[in-house]
Amino acid sequence: MAGGNWHNTCQMTGLSPLSYRVYAAPRTEGGKLVSVFASAEGDLQAHAARAGTPLSVFLEKLDDTGAHLRVFTPDRDKGDSDSAALAVLSHLQVEGQIADVSSVWMGGQEYPAQLCGGEWLLRQGDVAVTGGPEADLGPLGIQANHLQIASAGRPNLVVTVPTLDDLTRFQPDFDRIRQLGHATDTTGLILCTLDAGRADVAFRAFGPLRGFGEDAASSNMFACLVGTLSVRGALPENEPLVRGLQLMPGAPSQLSAQYAPQPGGASGVWVGGAARRSNE
Repeated sequence: MAGGNWHNTCQMTGLSPLSYRVYAAPRTEGGKLVSVFASAEGDLQAHAARAGTPLSVFLEKLDDTGAHLRVFTPDRDKGDSDSAALAVLSHLQVEGQIADVSSVWMGGQEYPAQLCGGEWLLRQGDVAVTGGPEADLGPLGIQANHLQIASAGRPNLVVTVPTLDDLTRFQPDFDRIRQLGHATDTTGLILCTLDAGRADVAFRAFGPLRGFGEDAASSNMFACLVGTLSVRGALPENEPLVRGLQLMPGAPSQLSAQYAPQPGGASGVWVGGAARRSNE
């Protein structure tokens, strides 16, 4: 397919990767930094280590089925990453290499993708929401307005706090978050507030039971949050996109979502965001 044009462009720049910042909140250097390589040649792990960015993505091939990718951190094969996929899709779209509805393939799995309002979104699937369990949030210093569990493959405890200040001043204790997960049969904690200014919701995402402390931009967890807010009737009606600010300290992100309300959750949730070149 037309991936050769991109390859030729990279040859002209000495095969150096392109650097993309994905999900960054407007007028910030937040989100996630991704190195994009035009081909998957040589020692990919060594290339990723030299790139020095949290994520490196390699285009194996581009054909009628979509873009086939390999994703690495500086020290391991990550398998898949929505951030990496959005970086590649954004570049291919600017170069006229891919249709507005396509797919990316990572780890042998297909991830349907669509361009909406200048942003690429990836399908996260359906979200199921249930009432919140009995949980003692006192040890974490959280006073909650709402408590629910939402899952799009992995269960998350969704906790709503009253104000943006409550959200931003929260100091996570990962041992206690891990204990809360065990007590509630959840693997992630989403702390959110509707006191979000120009966004529909602001949130933070924690996953010590999944191998990370706090995530700067989590598509799956935002999908779960959107499903939860849909059940509560807390989202604007007749709006095509839901905007969320993810406020990990030092790395503010903005995510977008499309969804269809359904009893007990949301169906066909798509999540994505902006990706821009950062080394021009």
